[in-house]
Amino acid sequence: MRSVAVSGQTSRSEPSGNRLFSTMAWRILPLLFLGFLASYLDRVNVGYAKLRMLSDLGMSEAAYGLGTGLFFLGYILCEVPSNLMLVKFGARNWIARILVTWGLCSGLMMFVHTPTQFYVLRILLGVAEAGFMPGVLYYLALWFPPQYRSKVTAAFMAGIPLASVIGGPVSGLLMEGLNGVGGYEGWRWLFFWEALPPVLIGIAVFLFLPTSPDKATWLTASESEWLRRENPLSFNKVSLSVSIAAAFRSPWVWLLGIVDGTLLLGLYTIAFWTPSLLHDDGIRSTFQIGCLSAIPQIGAVASMILIGRSSDERGERRWHIVLPIVVGSIAMACIPLCMGNPFIAIACITAANMGILGALPPFWVLPSLMLKGNSAAVGLALAGSIANIAGFFATALVGYARSVTGDMSGVIWLFAGLVLLGGLSVLMIPKSNLQ
Repeated sequence: MRSVAVSGQTSRSEPSGNRLFSTMAWRILPLLFLGFLASYLDRVNVGYAKLRMLSDLGMSEAAYGLGTGLFFLGYILCEVPSNLMLVKFGARNWIARILVTWGLCSGLMMFVHTPTQFYVLRILLGVAEAGFMPGVLYYLALWFPPQYRSKVTAAFMAGIPLASVIGGPVSGLLMEGLNGVGGYEGWRWLFFWEALPPVLIGIAVFLFLPTSPDKATWLTASESEWLRRENPLSFNKVSLSVSIAAAFRSPWVWLLGIVDGTLLLGLYTIAFWTPSLLHDDGIRSTFQIGCLSAIPQIGAVASMILIGRSSDERGERRWHIVLPIVVGSIAMACIPLCMGNPFIAIACITAANMGILGALPPFWVLPSLMLKGNSAAVGLALAGSIANIAGFFATALVGYARSVTGDMSGVIWLFAGLVLLGGLSVLMIPKSNLQ
């Protein structure tokens, strides 16, 4: 951060970077954090609904795994187009649209009566939600210079584990407390009530979120100038055709997508199947399963914040990504060995979650460092599209394994090995791209 010193003090015309960071964070992060929290609540609730939904709809484990994975089909196909629309129509308008439409699609899950309806709505949900995370990461990169991005990304992405902390017990209470109300099963009410937050947050985003730093009326002229100097991404725009070409030509964007795909194999396996693992270990209460499932997520929140802050303070990305992933992959490989003792299993799941999720804040800073202007928006979306191919396999393969063999140990070991390889692949990226 540059400053103009006058008698040992910062000049009034030169804003303090830390103070401006706090101002911007309080202005824009709360709504975006709540939106991300809502998006992962939507992914968590289907894991709990499964405990009752399968028997009500006559679905097999393989059919559930396929339906859950179909979400990613719509997501993958629409990720890049969604971020292009975000650039065209403005972040505020497009992020609000995403939130409202995915909330409506999620709420319609209440009225599912056949596996086919489940499949169709899961695809539509993926289409509606596509572009949210990369769109917000690009939006945050417009506001925050590189030296602040890892910790602000950690604050935003803490919604992933917190969704499970909140979603687990709440999902259990809704399913048990509302079962039979109005003639509807508890899992149907679960989808209805957890669809309301994204709709309300989307409306609030449209009303209160600035489109970009140059449109923020609460920034002073000196603050805008500081941002222009410290964070050229905020003001340097290039044509969409140039942006698309630059993103697709970058081999490192493709590598980041593959690496994140391996991480998602681990994260989604844990997120979607932890309730089933605990149920298999003899815990029958959905509320108790929800409370136990929250433990790994609380650990992950602390891990993300600490690693994100450390990465920014040291200006180092590579080892802040690689080392947590190595620890997380080893812990994940230990999960099947601990089945039969739910408390040791939870300890392994916690270590896996802390390692893999803890690496995400510095990891998702990389595309905005590698690409300039609108190319960063396309690069983030492209990496996300590549990565979410893994989301399909993380659900469909585990569901197939459970349906055919009744055991998911082999798939977990396979995914843990891929997580490890993905983390080590970050070492291939030149240091000059990681500053």
